[in-house]
Amino acid sequence: MARRLAAVLAITASLLLGGCGADYGVDQNGKMVKAEQIDGHWVVLNYWAEWCGPCRTEIPELNAAAKQWASEGIKVVGVNFDGLQGQDLKQAAETLGIAFTVLAQDPAERYDLPRSEALPVTYIIDDKGKVREQLMGEQTLEGLQAKIKALKGA
Repeated sequence: MARRLAAVLAITASLLLGGCGADYGVDQNGKMVKAEQIDGHWVVLNYWAEWCGPCRTEIPELNAAAKQWASEGIKVVGVNFDGLQGQDLKQAAETLGIAFTVLAQDPAERYDLPRSEALPVTYIIDDKGKVREQLMGEQTLEGLQAKIKALKGA
């Protein structure tokens, strides 16, 4: 009985893990975002929209974070709240001056994220794919750095 249970658990675990590592789809430039580009890294996942004033204000801070953290393996990734795709997504990202990766496919299901009713919303996800923090409202580079430092130390 114990062997059978162990076998069932092993099969179930392999099926669940088989879903991990799937690619993230394309970015705002139509380039495939491979799982290895994001998985295994700390991720700052930001939801934004063109009509959101605080979103527009925080974009330069997120751009600075993405540039500064590139060598540290911390990824800044955006998702358009309105689900823009293709040329519309590219145009919106260019209009706002977004320099970091914007996913066309929302990874909310992958991270088990609820649909936020307010913007901007930013999630900090650790290198094991666990959501560690949900931050509502406009973020700054300094604030994000402090939060990540505290979470890494925790």
